[in-house]
Amino acid sequence: MKRSDFRFFHRLRVRWAEVDMQKIVFNAHYLMYFDTAITEYWRALALPMEEVFARLGGELYVKKATVEFNASAQMDDLIDVALRCERIGNSSIQFIGAIFHGDKHLISSEIIYVFADPISQTSRPVPEALRKAFMALEAGEPMVEMKVGTWAELGQDAGQVRNEVFVEEQKIPKELEWDAADADAVHAVAYNRLGMPLATGRYLPYAAAGRAGVVKVGRMAVKRVMRGAGVGREVLFALMDAARKRGEHEVVLHAQRSAEPFYARLGYTVNGEPFEEAGIPHIEMHMRL
Repeated sequence: MKRSDFRFFHRLRVRWAEVDMQKIVFNAHYLMYFDTAITEYWRALALPMEEVFARLGGELYVKKATVEFNASAQMDDLIDVALRCERIGNSSIQFIGAIFHGDKHLISSEIIYVFADPISQTSRPVPEALRKAFMALEAGEPMVEMKVGTWAELGQDAGQVRNEVFVEEQKIPKELEWDAADADAVHAVAYNRLGMPLATGRYLPYAAAGRAGVVKVGRMAVKRVMRGAGVGREVLFALMDAARKRGEHEVVLHAQRSAEPFYARLGYTVNGEPFEEAGIPHIEMHMRL
């Protein structure tokens, strides 16, 4: 196998606890590496696994898992776990996997899942929506659709994500989360191929700047299981693009301190000193459009 045989890769570093007395990875851990990569494959599909299974009325169960050893990984090696959805049958999904250290092929694997009823564990046909999502990822197609519009158009889905992130997860009081500004703001919502909202944000004119052409991005929220998959970046870029098309020239945002590195990587710079909003540390950041 070659790296070029795969589109999806997940990078891992071998930890001390995963090597044996021979100072190489203990063989059982390779299955754990592939299982970890499968979880990240689902994130690349933009499909929150638990919610998707509940919606589709079934779950995936491992039917077969094989590992073929060509060479060993060692402690501190950076390895790339590659996966490819090879075939989708009536109720089964076959993955081919490989582990590489650089360009060196270490391990091969075949994993076969069966889509089945979670109670009786009897097989069911793979839902067409799931089948199409796997095929789209393997074809290199976008897995997320972005919509930009008004609260009347997107409010129900934007509100669902914000309630889950801000109210339920971060325990922000509802009366602080919802405000009248939603009605006048420009909103963006990211959807997966099943039409499920994954992330949202909004922007408004920023009167506090004291000059025209400045907007404030806020209410940026990404479902917990989708963080790190680039969906928040796409929402932010969609809002920035919409503002740019309307002739705005600067974006200001109040970033939670935990999200400051995310915005800094995208080119935002800090302005001023840290402060608190809703009991959470924030910092003001801005960028020229």
